[in-house]
Amino acid sequence: MNVRQPDSKRKYQNAMPEHDEGWWKSVLAEENRHASARPPAMLAKPKLAAPVKSIKTGNVSTPLKPESQINWEEARKLYDGDCVVEIDVTGHNHGGLLVEGNGLAGFVPFSHLIDLAGREHEADRDSCLEAYAGKTLKVKMIECVPEDGRVVFSERAALTPPGKRTELFHALHAGSQVTGTVTNVTDFGVFVDLGGVEGLIHLSELSWGRVAHPKQIAALGQEIKAQVLEMSAERNRVALSLKRLSPSPWARAASEFPVGRVLSAVVTSVLSYGAFARIEAGVEGLIHVSEMPLEENQTPRNLLAEGQPVQARVLRVDPARQRLGLSLRINQE
Repeated sequence: MNVRQPDSKRKYQNAMPEHDEGWWKSVLAEENRHASARPPAMLAKPKLAAPVKSIKTGNVSTPLKPESQINWEEARKLYDGDCVVEIDVTGHNHGGLLVEGNGLAGFVPFSHLIDLAGREHEADRDSCLEAYAGKTLKVKMIECVPEDGRVVFSERAALTPPGKRTELFHALHAGSQVTGTVTNVTDFGVFVDLGGVEGLIHLSELSWGRVAHPKQIAALGQEIKAQVLEMSAERNRVALSLKRLSPSPWARAASEFPVGRVLSAVVTSVLSYGAFARIEAGVEGLIHVSEMPLEENQTPRNLLAEGQPVQARVLRVDPARQRLGLSLRINQE
């Protein structure tokens, strides 16, 4: 990972955002989607006993051992030391592997398995995970949250030297520019390996314009540059932005796209209520159905198609909300 520190004597070309819970909520949503990955025997207080349950692993229910408890003191040492440990695979669910051993128990997400990263949507996902049954993995602990009874491991992180995570968090600051490798592309964003720490570029931070799916912007294995927005060393998380590496085109939208001006645009999507058209990279406007010269019983799809060039008149501009209203009725006021 390459880190470029910000110049403290000048302001960023794009002001750092207010604290936005969107990134954190997205990560939590993904975690909740795999909530069954957390073995019930992960106790927030290791001295207490918990009812033994089983976790469904494909077509098999795998019982957890009654004595399966986490030594939180040892777990914290391993996490703080960024140490590589060996741990046994005891089962799986659709989100990844269940692992246990030496006073530890936790979860390895699918995307953190070296041989399976990027194959989340393959039909044989469960059979791929079943192949790990009984294996011993070399992993690093990337989350240790006793209050949530949560321990998460990563096989991929174990490829980096011990202490690398701590080194990275000391080097990173809000506004830093980093270079990493795309390790996963999900519906809500792009995960980037910074060399021991994984960052997330949320969907809303990929582009100043609309993005239907992150795969339009990034691909697995791609080297990508981004700006650090915020960090949580306790949760081993880094929020990143791709769009903030370049000036917001909306900052000059009011002057360059004044009301009444006719602009060249390209249709990017056609919907039942209208169509979106791109004026330039990062700036799209909505052509509402009421602003289309449609004949009776016609819909926007009868008139427009994706990729079609059009001439559109600016009706309204709202840079603060990044909204632009357009009309195909060129000669009407």
